[in-house]
Amino acid sequence: MTHDTHLQAALEAAQLGGRLALRHWRQGILTEWKADGSPVTAADRAAETAIREWVAERFPGDGVLGEEFGESPGTTGRRWLIDPIDGTKAFVAGVPLWGSLVAVMEGDRVLAGAASFPAVEEHVAAAPGAGCWHNGSRAAVSRTSALARATVCTTDLSGFPDAARRAGWDALAHRARVSRTWGDCYGYLLVATGRAEAMLDPVLNPWDGACMQPIIEEAGGVFTDWSGRATALGGSAVATNGGLADEVRAVLAAAAR
Repeated sequence: MTHDTHLQAALEAAQLGGRLALRHWRQGILTEWKADGSPVTAADRAAETAIREWVAERFPGDGVLGEEFGESPGTTGRRWLIDPIDGTKAFVAGVPLWGSLVAVMEGDRVLAGAASFPAVEEHVAAAPGAGCWHNGSRAAVSRTSALARATVCTTDLSGFPDAARRAGWDALAHRARVSRTWGDCYGYLLVATGRAEAMLDPVLNPWDGACMQPIIEEAGGVFTDWSGRATALGGSAVATNGGLADEVRAVLAAAAR
């Protein structure tokens, strides 16, 4: 498959999941709670099932790793990572800032990633060398280079696993012009489209972060884990525009000392 094929396939799969999830949104759907304290609904399961079936039909032999149904090994060396509803807490609260995420990988390399936000009618997809595309137009990060003029986002202040990472966020938020939560996947879209300068997740699953690496990088930004390592599978994420990449990571590193 070419870069363009990867990109289009990831976008189609994410939009499929998003459409199915949207049918349940704000419809009084029953919410269950997993052992880790995160919510899950029938919409999560239905969307992931549909994407898995879509992948199996079009790319037989590819593996799949999804949040709700785990891993199905493949034989081609490619693997699809699926988060059918990223931001399920927002979803069940009736907040529209949730999305369906899909990435296709080969080993540790992300071939393409896409995120569909059907409740706000936004979609973004990217592949290395093929650009980042938001609702059909080329996306680009902001040119802001002063943290004092920046908007920084995270998902949930209760989700920080240790004092050092929370201190890093607090230091960054104090120096920024605006700091906001409710980030989830929508925070990365804001960075990729120039509406925010940084999005941080101190803890991140592979199916949450894989699609975001090409989305941020192809929009001209920088995507790393919390320690500054360029990876989609680092268990955390710091996404920034280019102008603030070094400063943001320096603030986080200083807080960790």
